[in-house]
Amino acid sequence: MASYQTANHYDEMMQDGLIREHWKFLISSIEEMGTKEIDSRKKEILRLLRENGVTYNVYDETGGMERPWALDILPYLITSKEWGFIEQALIQRAELLDLIYTDIYTNRLLIKEGLLPPELVFSHPDFLRAASGIKPHSMHALTYFAVDLARDKDGRMYVVGDRTQSPSGSGYALENRIVLSRALPSLYRDSHVHRLALFFRTVRNTLFSHARSDNPRVVILTPGPGNETYFEHAYLANYLGFTLVQGQDLVVNNHKVYLRTLDGPLPVDVIFRRVDDLYCDPLELRADSFLGTPGLLQAARTGNVSIINPLGSAFLQSPALLPFLPGLARYFLGQDLLLDSVPTWWCGDPSSLKYVLEKLDHLVIKDVSLQRHAGLGSEMTQAELAALKNRILSQPHLYVAQEEIPLSTAPLWTGSKMEPRHVMIRTFLVSRNDSYAVMPGGLTRVSGSNSLDVSSQKGGLSKDTWILASEPENKSSLLLTNQSVLPITRSGGEVPSRVAENLLWAGRYTERIESTTRIIQEALLRSLDSVVDSGDETLHALIFALTSTPFAEQKEKNTEKLLLNWVYDENLSGSLFYNIKSLTRSVRTVQDRLSEDTWRVVNSLDRELEERKSSGVTLESLERIITYTSAFVGLCTESMTRGQSFRFLDLGRRLERSMQTLRNLITIFVPSGEEVWEITLRLNDNQRTYARRYRSKFQGNAILDLLLLDESNPRSVAFQLVRIEESLTSFARRGIPFRTKEEKIVLELLTMLRLEDLERFFRSPDRTELSNFLKRIYERLPDIYGSLSDNYFRQSKPDWRQLSDQLQDQSYNDL
Repeated sequence: MASYQTANHYDEMMQDGLIREHWKFLISSIEEMGTKEIDSRKKEILRLLRENGVTYNVYDETGGMERPWALDILPYLITSKEWGFIEQALIQRAELLDLIYTDIYTNRLLIKEGLLPPELVFSHPDFLRAASGIKPHSMHALTYFAVDLARDKDGRMYVVGDRTQSPSGSGYALENRIVLSRALPSLYRDSHVHRLALFFRTVRNTLFSHARSDNPRVVILTPGPGNETYFEHAYLANYLGFTLVQGQDLVVNNHKVYLRTLDGPLPVDVIFRRVDDLYCDPLELRADSFLGTPGLLQAARTGNVSIINPLGSAFLQSPALLPFLPGLARYFLGQDLLLDSVPTWWCGDPSSLKYVLEKLDHLVIKDVSLQRHAGLGSEMTQAELAALKNRILSQPHLYVAQEEIPLSTAPLWTGSKMEPRHVMIRTFLVSRNDSYAVMPGGLTRVSGSNSLDVSSQKGGLSKDTWILASEPENKSSLLLTNQSVLPITRSGGEVPSRVAENLLWAGRYTERIESTTRIIQEALLRSLDSVVDSGDETLHALIFALTSTPFAEQKEKNTEKLLLNWVYDENLSGSLFYNIKSLTRSVRTVQDRLSEDTWRVVNSLDRELEERKSSGVTLESLERIITYTSAFVGLCTESMTRGQSFRFLDLGRRLERSMQTLRNLITIFVPSGEEVWEITLRLNDNQRTYARRYRSKFQGNAILDLLLLDESNPRSVAFQLVRIEESLTSFARRGIPFRTKEEKIVLELLTMLRLEDLERFFRSPDRTELSNFLKRIYERLPDIYGSLSDNYFRQSKPDWRQLSDQLQDQSYNDL
């Protein structure tokens, strides 16, 4: 530990050159492992995070960039004794903010009695007049609450900020715990760490308690996959067992909220939202929002839905409130605050404004709504300070100043040793009966360098937070343990049309990836064969099947470069890289519908080409891609119940496989001679099936029967159509006694295949009639998707540029 230098900051681990008592067991255990073993455990953490697809979207000038989540191997430690005091202080704070929210949106006694300046409330961008008078469904309006904590140089814990709108981080804290407990199982067990499951069980019970029906439906409202913390939204939906929805999945009718599903609208009782206030209702709030649902505010106003946290709660996290909290605590609770806030001055107060302007070069300046961080005065030039002073003077009530807290440090493993890094903790509370429950731990963020900035958007890392108990804690499960009898159901859960469409496209992209990979494999083998020259017709046929363009019309005549483009060019529609990224995007939007193992396979597939982009394509890599796609299909088949979610995924696969098989027949089988027919079988993974059946040379009619008509062959077109027909007939026809348009198309195509005499296509060398027959089927298949889209998927589409901007605005830099 001699190399560990703590500088002038309070260090969580060291005091006067000695290790603090509650850190000794952890540090001795880490030192016993040695650098090699620590590196191995660190790699295990990285593997688990990558396989689980734990990401955090980082926004830059070009939009969102998906970045893997970073977790340090060393946890952050707090004793149970200290945490007990912190719990009491945070419960007190939550109760205070709950009372403030209720007052400013009802009687406003705080303003009438001069305890809060009216301009602080009414001019605040996050104060929603439209939310006034909405009654909570339980004792507390503020249901879910997060607090950022930090120590100063003397070791005192301060509240840096409150998060009351839609706090992020609890899902990441849970994932950190799961990953670290697997990477360090013995250390975690022997450290007697307080468990997190009981807190999340309380969250689920609390959300259910906000409903006014016996069998409530709770949904998690997310801005969508482009949001920075979308992983957490899907993760919590899976863990808590709630339906993940976007604004377009909900509709308000007669002041009630319904979930749009393939079976029709279903009532929604509770919305656990991750969408910011102003974007929740384009009818009454921000009119250009694509993230919310029109009429949502009126539904809440009439008491037909409970929104958690209530609309307007963003006001409570304003730093402008912090200077007034001590007086408000005495007013409401008759108590002093147990935990002080970081010293803060609201510039709307003349005396505070004078102080701020005098000390401007030593303070942190923020706007009252936390949307902009004006900056740190000590890092500004004189010109910048003068400009900032003018902005403050023009609208002083919109600015606050805070003292810069010299954050404490905790050890970070840098690869060969431990180094001190600045840390900040975010912990969470949820209302429970007449009080609040506090998560025993939370999300600790740590700076990646010696900077005081611990923001995840600026490259910060995370730590698991261990509250150390004096003895082992009883294990707790998220599963309910009461003795009430649950009503038995075999429903696969609600399936919004957006989810169904993404599942269908996930199925389509899976088949495209496999088909494209097999063609590139064959073409690559031909191009690498030293005997083959540039006039090889088989290679040209494969390139035609891959690109839909004859080789003579290709701009790139070097076949290896051409194939490389079709593997790695992410802007080339239809390339392998493009299809894999498209599959990943589709699966991300329905992540809560798939098993963890399935999601891990998709992550592995997504990384396969990404990690080998610089080294060029290899046959081994292509083989792994086929293995991953097969694993994805197999896991979906074995883990998904045969409900609507599976049906649409399977529909996409069957539809796309039919088209890819016909495409290969039209571009390779029909125009080529017998020497290419074996390749057609290999592209459809049917060469061994053919060999077992016929044990002779290749016959055109036998190949065509196997790939086109054989309803027992899972690779044939007829087999796909039969499965599509089964899926379509399983859907409710919504009271219509006749076949739907898509069912009629499938029946028409099956009839064409079943009545066709294949022998006639081979009675003459001219294959024109066969080609036309196959093209008629191929060109009719997209009409099935078109009809499905009309019946199930048709929705108004947002302006994607505006949507991207709104996704970036959602809790930007919240972590």
